Amino acid sequence: MKTQIFDKIKNDIIIQQIINYSSDIEVYCVGGVLRDLFLKKENFDKDLIVKGTDAEDYSKMLAEKLDATFIPLDEVNKIYRLVLKDKKNCIDITNVLNDSIEQDLKRRDFTLNSVAVKLKTFEIIDINNGIKDLKNKKIRMIEEKNFKEDPLRLLRAYRFQASTGFDIESKTKHTINKYISLINNPAKERINYELMKLFSGEYTVKALLNMEKSGILYEILPIYLDVKKVPPNTHHHLDLLHHLIETVNQIQNFYKISKPEIKAHLDRIDFGGYSRLAHLKLAGFMHDIGKYSCWTIEEDTGRHRFIKHDDIGAKIAVPILKKLKFSKKQIEYITKMIKHHIYPSHVISSEIVTDKIKMRYIRKMEDDVIDNIILAMSDRLSARGKAVTDEMVKNNITGLTNLLNYYIEIRDTLEPLPKLLTGEEIMEILNIKPSKQLGEIIKALEEAQLNGDVNDKLSAINFIKNIPV
Repeated sequence: MKTQIFDKIKNDIIIQQIINYSSDIEVYCVGGVLRDLFLKKENFDKDLIVKGTDAEDYSKMLAEKLDATFIPLDEVNKIYRLVLKDKKNCIDITNVLNDSIEQDLKRRDFTLNSVAVKLKTFEIIDINNGIKDLKNKKIRMIEEKNFKEDPLRLLRAYRFQASTGFDIESKTKHTINKYISLINNPAKERINYELMKLFSGEYTVKALLNMEKSGILYEILPIYLDVKKVPPNTHHHLDLLHHLIETVNQIQNFYKISKPEIKAHLDRIDFGGYSRLAHLKLAGFMHDIGKYSCWTIEEDTGRHRFIKHDDIGAKIAVPILKKLKFSKKQIEYITKMIKHHIYPSHVISSEIVTDKIKMRYIRKMEDDVIDNIILAMSDRLSARGKAVTDEMVKNNITGLTNLLNYYIEIRDTLEPLPKLLTGEEIMEILNIKPSKQLGEIIKALEEAQLNGDVNDKLSAINFIKNIPV
């Protein structure tokens, strides 16, 4: 095991460069990079501890040598980040605690993150038996007081479970349960980071199920206390909470078997610093959060109804995501998925699915077509109540697959719809002023373009002139 870690870290190109520029400095590589190398995962985040020299001075020197961007993360605790030219790899640097690498390793969160390598000699320092826990696939805390010192570590346990699939050791579970009320103490930006790392993991579902059992899920996202009240029904074999978790599972499953072009799309980092897949899984976990607010049961049939839960859910999600410091683009994407998660199934259920109907959908969803169809498929596969036959599921998945394939075939030929009339032009033509009416006319014109009813400037002028005032 130690030989395996030794060989991998010695052959890492970035670590080789660090060693070359640090010949007179005592530098330790610690934590996640060693864990990832052992698990045969790509690693883009390296943590360095320096001893006997100032971390800021060392960071600036290394930034210059590696042509990296120097970012002070925490001036008080002297933590610095270097972002390399590829914009993917980064190095976090700080000084050793109390001039002792052993004390530094004892104050860390989990044993699997507490293995260090002295880069000058490649000596492995493992005072917390982290290598043993890596081998046994266990997430084990180092000391209880470390959770009180930084309660974010409570959530990090599940983040690492999501990325590794490891089990959380029983004493560690008990300690997490003891301190879950502290989880909202850290800054919301830090909670956001851990959540997105959690949804980036292959084993997100395992982590979510265990977060629900411990109760930490409800501390971070209290909306799910209402969500879990919605029971199974004739269209859903699972209660609402577990339906949402199963939807995340189906999204991950779909990703695993996807064609390369689908995977490439879902791997893209278009907003928030995380993949589309991570954001889609979060959207999948939230897509039905509006159901509790509009839940009714028909007296004559006993059928559960959730009218407009897609619109309501999208609105409910906004303040939740804002509070957790998600960016505007992230919120726009997630709420778009929530609002339109039924849309693809409506498209394929049309009496005749024409190219015009499909193109209207594609134009409306723009670059999010793939994501939206995968969400719809995952939602369908996660709802298998008594009223849902195998034929219904098969027909839905076949129709959605055909819609997805149609989009893949034509997407390279798509061009953005031209702006046929500006707001100023509309006001001049109709002799109106800026108003709610103007906004409604612009929206109606956009819808007419999406439908293919308006294709040039002349038809656009005729269209707006015939809108009832």
